[in-house]
Amino acid sequence: MKIGRIGIIANVRKGKAPELIARLQGWAKDRGVEVVLEREIAKKMGEPAGVDRETIGSLVDMVVAFGGDGTLLMAARSVRKFDVPILGINLGAFGYLTVFNLNEMIEALEMIHRGEYRTERRMMLDVEVRSGDRTIEDCSVLNDVVINRGNLSRMVDLEVIVDDRYLTTYRADGLIVSTPTGSTAYSLSAGGPIVFPMLHSIIINPICPHTLTNRPVMLPESAGIRIVLWTKGIGATATLDGQLSFDLRSGDSIVVRRSAYVTNLVTSPRRGYLQILRSKLGWGGSPTGGIRQ
Repeated sequence: MKIGRIGIIANVRKGKAPELIARLQGWAKDRGVEVVLEREIAKKMGEPAGVDRETIGSLVDMVVAFGGDGTLLMAARSVRKFDVPILGINLGAFGYLTVFNLNEMIEALEMIHRGEYRTERRMMLDVEVRSGDRTIEDCSVLNDVVINRGNLSRMVDLEVIVDDRYLTTYRADGLIVSTPTGSTAYSLSAGGPIVFPMLHSIIINPICPHTLTNRPVMLPESAGIRIVLWTKGIGATATLDGQLSFDLRSGDSIVVRRSAYVTNLVTSPRRGYLQILRSKLGWGGSPTGGIRQ
């Protein structure tokens, strides 16, 4: 697909972001490509023209996310309705999602300009936070939804119902419901499995469960999940993609199901998912001296 207009979403707290965006703007001008800035970064760079993050996806052919994996998660939620590809440029080392380094930015843009890029369509989850008959939040996540005990000093009781059938009530510090993409985030730290991101499944993973037989469960993508908090008092918290948080009371519930939206990520031609896993997790190389890709 020919790219004629690129949108920019960035972590404005990263000092390098304005300099790199200006560099991208210079590259785009030389090639007749228009650049659309998200409003916050436009203000940071002293430019009057900027658009809301939630609408930028409707105006461009591709979004470039400058920052880390958190910036890309924010971008994924913002542009999910428009199915535009996202190119993640990490302002540090490459991440699980932002797989292009700074020194690869221009090379990646040239590849995209020639139409020689590939994308991966990552599954998302729709999450609805309910209090009685009222919906507190309704959005989509790329990584996970986490329910934890917040400022409570005791464990929480979380009833889990799958496809209208009772599964169990977890007594634990919390519960993680994640996508395969999110399997290498908080879920991995809590002992969950690493799931190849192109597999479509939903992972339920208790955090420090009271009963040792409570283990992570992988459900089919079609599963509808309802989680009800039965712990008295205020203090339990629901966190979406590690960025949006909501206080929960006893009787509040969270409904999770596969989203109709996906995140369309531009992939690196230099490193695949297995290489990223080896690097991020500090795994060793091949003991036989085989080819390392």
